[in-house]
Amino acid sequence: MSGRRNPRLNIPIPARQQTQLYRLPLPPQNTAVSKDVSDLSDLERIQILGHGSGGNVYKVRHRKTSALYALKVIHGNHDEAVRRQIIREMEILKKTESPYIVKCHGIFEKGEEIHFALEFMDGGSLEQRRSDMMSERFLAQVARQVLEGLKYLHRHKIVHRDIKPSNLLINKKQEVKIADFGVSRILSQTLDPCNTYVGTCAYMSPERFDPETYGGRYDGYAGDIWSLGLSLLECYIGHFPFLAAGQKADWPALMCAICYGDPPSPPPTASAHFRSFITCCLHKDARNRWTAAQLLAHPFLLSNSPQAPTIPMQRLTI
Repeated sequence: MSGRRNPRLNIPIPARQQTQLYRLPLPPQNTAVSKDVSDLSDLERIQILGHGSGGNVYKVRHRKTSALYALKVIHGNHDEAVRRQIIREMEILKKTESPYIVKCHGIFEKGEEIHFALEFMDGGSLEQRRSDMMSERFLAQVARQVLEGLKYLHRHKIVHRDIKPSNLLINKKQEVKIADFGVSRILSQTLDPCNTYVGTCAYMSPERFDPETYGGRYDGYAGDIWSLGLSLLECYIGHFPFLAAGQKADWPALMCAICYGDPPSPPPTASAHFRSFITCCLHKDARNRWTAAQLLAHPFLLSNSPQAPTIPMQRLTI
């Protein structure tokens, strides 16, 4: 760490590291041990896990191996450019090898539908857990794992651009993984903005809405960090941070609050370390936002045990 200290937070500021470009590691070539799905017909639908304007997600079983997967089905007659873009994004996901990223095991086109066979996460998303009381210790474990995933992606010049509680999945092993690379973002560009902005764009950083105010610079890596900070704070307080509990979203007012208001912060009852961590994520000036690597060395993470907290298993069953 550098000797410089943040005067507001009185904690060391680690030196910002240069991002290096690496080749993405390829998935294993040994088909005998590969979990990739070769044929869509091998997957048997068991139950629906979720649905939205873009499509549905099903729990499926592989007929030959009995392995469980999540099958994401994108509906709609999207034009060829959108379809190619969705598939390109998921091809990136197939090439990633990280325990902190949901694995894509197959991509299939069937008529107007696109199917993705994904790693099955039996605990659902953090959005589904939002009604639970999420302790700082638990959120520290979530933050550590998501930051490891973001560090991997950013090191390989990949920006997620859609970090939010519904895209952070958990399993009964207490593993947290990043999901949904680009699909929600791409689909939101083809739908009515009035129906999609509050769902996804609410997690965008101020400079993405108003780049001129912030020097005309948009840093996708820093944008991911803003979205993570907002997501963690939402999980802590139980509602979207820029809105009061139970308040309905008014998109113009919400956008103004993100761009021109002060960043939200944890309540006074939160620990100093957690308040500091959220502040490091939610700097309005992206240049002052900490990177994933820097945040992994933050006292909030260092002061919490690396052992996963105990959450009742019945709360993690879909």
